[in-house]
Amino acid sequence: MSAAVHDPSATSLGQGLLVSDVDSTFLTQEVIELVADHAGVRAQVEEITTAAMRGELDFSQSLRARVALLEGLDESVLAEVRAALVPTPGALELMRRAREAGWVTALVSGGFHEVIDDLAAEAGIDHVRANRFEIVEGRFTGRVSGPIIDGTAKRRTLEELAARHGVPTARIVAMGDGANDREMLVAAGTGIAFRAKPALREIADVVLDGESLLDAWPHLEAATGR
Repeated sequence: MSAAVHDPSATSLGQGLLVSDVDSTFLTQEVIELVADHAGVRAQVEEITTAAMRGELDFSQSLRARVALLEGLDESVLAEVRAALVPTPGALELMRRAREAGWVTALVSGGFHEVIDDLAAEAGIDHVRANRFEIVEGRFTGRVSGPIIDGTAKRRTLEELAARHGVPTARIVAMGDGANDREMLVAAGTGIAFRAKPALREIADVVLDGESLLDAWPHLEAATGR
């Protein structure tokens, strides 16, 4: 398990477990596209991202291809990217309500720790699992450091957290928007597709097309009552 921003006691019994994708779910943006802006390769990265989220490309291969385009970029751009992050309307409020109701909260992302960890800490998110850029002597090497967080890794993280906090499947809610969220939505008691691609909508328990992630709150309340 990767580092947690805040780690509740592993022996506590969670009221529920809320696991959210980050790019285009918890955030309005795709983190790697923000980084790509600084390298002048956003159009190429967006094209690969879109194909991957539709399920047309293997996620791990697509991520490596996108990160390769960032080779040579100075790591100082990460501070600018962090400053530009825009949470989805309702996302922070949803997490606040979930925590107050005793839920364990997690962000599980095909994005990058270097960008999202600070925001997650400020939001009081309990756990974060994401990819890491390989950076050597202050510059991007064009490679990912460590194992890639793909759809299978997202599902496994959900299952590990549920076991760790004693949360039954019925009280697990997972949210996402793309094809690499399919496995974790299927594994959850309630899988929510938020403004999602067709590959995810077809398997989700709930489809939300509004602007606010707070629209998911009634489904957390319903899960608690099971």
